[in-house]
Amino acid sequence: MTNPDAPDAARPFDAVLCDLDDVIRFYDSTRLAALERAAGLPEGTTAAVAFHPERCGPLVLGQITKDQWVEAVADRLGDDVPLPGDRARELATALARSPFTADATVVSVLRGARTAGLSLVLVTNAALGLEEDLAAMGLADLADHVVSSALEGVAKPDPEIYAIAAGRAGAAPERCLFVDDRLENVEAAVALGMTGVHYRGPADLHGPLAFLR
Repeated sequence: MTNPDAPDAARPFDAVLCDLDDVIRFYDSTRLAALERAAGLPEGTTAAVAFHPERCGPLVLGQITKDQWVEAVADRLGDDVPLPGDRARELATALARSPFTADATVVSVLRGARTAGLSLVLVTNAALGLEEDLAAMGLADLADHVVSSALEGVAKPDPEIYAIAAGRAGAAPERCLFVDDRLENVEAAVALGMTGVHYRGPADLHGPLAFLR
């Protein structure tokens, strides 16, 4: 007699735990890059300041709002570059308000995995207000659960956030496929027994999810 609670031998995973940014969501930095060139700055200067752990850490742990983050970034740009306060704030605001879109191919693959019976959990280092961003992309119903660092108070690659995600999925770590564009986050998942995919493009999902076809 078959045990209905036993893992499906033909299905190596019961859940997909997937990052959001640079896997599903992509930002358009065209306007920001133009503003940086106009200010005589190398492209990427604002992002380097903004995503330094000293400023990004409090944001993704839900300790500050996005508006407070913008002010912190503007202050540092004003001190380090240096830039006039209004120009620094313009750059910081342009970064925070960069338009974004979802990758339709990845969304289709993930919806397919969920339709096939896998639990889908988004695991993301994100600011407060993520729900509004998902709704804006038409992805409010994409996943079974969303594990956001800002709400959980813990961020990747801390093992705790992976445990939270697996628990929400109702799956043992060894039955989870973890997808992320940052290698250190993938390595942390693998250390917990998950199968990791270091994401660089949609083709990276084909092999691990081939059993669904």
